Amino acid sequence: MKTEIISTEAGDARITWHPANKARRVLAVSHGAGGGIEARDLQALARVLPGHGVSVALVEQPWRVAGKKVAPAPKTLDVGWRGVWPSLVRPGLPVISGGRSAGARVACRTAAELGAAAVLALSFPLHPPGRPEKSRAGELLGSGVPTLVVQGGNDPFGKPEEFPDGSFELTEVPYGDHGFAVPKRAQITQEEAVTVITDAVVKWLGSLG
Repeated sequence: MKTEIISTEAGDARITWHPANKARRVLAVSHGAGGGIEARDLQALARVLPGHGVSVALVEQPWRVAGKKVAPAPKTLDVGWRGVWPSLVRPGLPVISGGRSAGARVACRTAAELGAAAVLALSFPLHPPGRPEKSRAGELLGSGVPTLVVQGGNDPFGKPEEFPDGSFELTEVPYGDHGFAVPKRAQITQEEAVTVITDAVVKWLGSLG
């Protein structure tokens, strides 16, 4: 594991690398607007994917590195992501652009212009809770590259059945909320829910060729 600070126009970002021994591609994933790279899905991917030939770069946006508690406007998040990108492509491997929640939106908005090989959207916030009319589907549908959405079955920001038809793939994490937490009464354990995520991502990455 290696950490580096990257200067961007939005401030200093931080990349924590979890390298594969014989990497074939890089998965770069960022956090949401209310948490950091300690999220259970991001940590699970960093733990599992290097064993499948994928180096994982966990990216902390400048606002998070600066210790702020509230994320800035989407345009500022995009600026930070663009600033980090040259360091992500430096190994010379295809880069999958990804993130959870607000980070997923950033990945979708910038994928085509940055030349991402694909997008991984974890807990894509299709709409604010209780406001389905405020749809952000356009960002997802406009990614322009192969896209996998991994969504909790009880995500208040958009349940799997709410998503429109499109060229993206979607994997449901049964009973999962926006952080992929499952209630104790659920028919799957928390560990099984996380395995649904990692298994789906490993399978999808393998299908990219």
